[in-house]
Amino acid sequence: MKTTFLSKLVSGLLLASGALVAVSASAADAPRRPECIAPAQPGGGFDLTCRLAQEGLEAAKQLKEPMRIVYMPGGIGAVAYNHVVGQKPDAGNTIVAFSGGSLLNLAQGKFGKYNVNDVRWLAAVGSDYGVAVVRDDSPYKTLKDLMQALKADPSKIVLGAGGTVGSQDWMKAALTARAADVDYRKMRFVAFEGGGEANTALRGGHIQAYMGDAAEAYTMLEGGSPIRVLAVFSEERLPGKMSNVATAKEQGYDIQWPIIRGFYVGPKVSDEDYNWWVDAFKNMQDNPKFTELQQKLGLFPFRMYGSELDTYVKERVKAYTELADTFGLIKK
Repeated sequence: MKTTFLSKLVSGLLLASGALVAVSASAADAPRRPECIAPAQPGGGFDLTCRLAQEGLEAAKQLKEPMRIVYMPGGIGAVAYNHVVGQKPDAGNTIVAFSGGSLLNLAQGKFGKYNVNDVRWLAAVGSDYGVAVVRDDSPYKTLKDLMQALKADPSKIVLGAGGTVGSQDWMKAALTARAADVDYRKMRFVAFEGGGEANTALRGGHIQAYMGDAAEAYTMLEGGSPIRVLAVFSEERLPGKMSNVATAKEQGYDIQWPIIRGFYVGPKVSDEDYNWWVDAFKNMQDNPKFTELQQKLGLFPFRMYGSELDTYVKERVKAYTELADTFGLIKK
């Protein structure tokens, strides 16, 4: 079942990345005081997603006012989700970043009384993939080195990332443990509120490996962080500056974790405002500068909007529910 789920998710990302639609959006109709909520501390994947919208929409001249980024950590998206649905359901100027991790948490009922049907899924603007990262002075030079150490004594390897048990990053760690023939219940996992905190812990030697995302690792490397990427959890090697990093599959471990990145708005946002955002994101991704910006932030092509994205998200939540059930994460 695991392989089927991952294959479907990879196929969905590849199919969606080819969708191109020509539309128009007028900056004159743009919302006032636009904001993007990043549901974590600065420095992680949600921050990166909001920055992509902030810089991309500005480059495409879609906004008449600068977009601000609001950081709202808590529950890997749960606090932001509840805030928007409960307190800002009709805020047409507010978009919220989400990832595959958000959908995984929704699948497990971790967003409280709200579910996948309680927001309007807006646009997907990029894809990402899981990675295993260590410090550049780590004794683990390859994924095999890490796996062998994990198998020899799981108590000596502390894996860290954003999110608690059942989160996307925990799932990457659990899949890594399973690939090393280690009972995932015996692995040591330290949860952080985002990629920025996890990177700090890795640099401080508090964890031995960081189960993060390729885009985060890319920006860390570009920023001079002393890290080494042992493997990417993708079907094939990633293009560009990450092309020298072997996949886990290449190294003999069947671990794949593709990630969608995008935005949603509150459930009562008007059709007029919702459609404006849809058109703005389409124009943003059609702009020649967007590809350069996407690459700069380490993301990979993936575009989907409106009702098509709504269908895709709900299919993913169903598939994540099945996967989570194999790890005993779904309450019966």
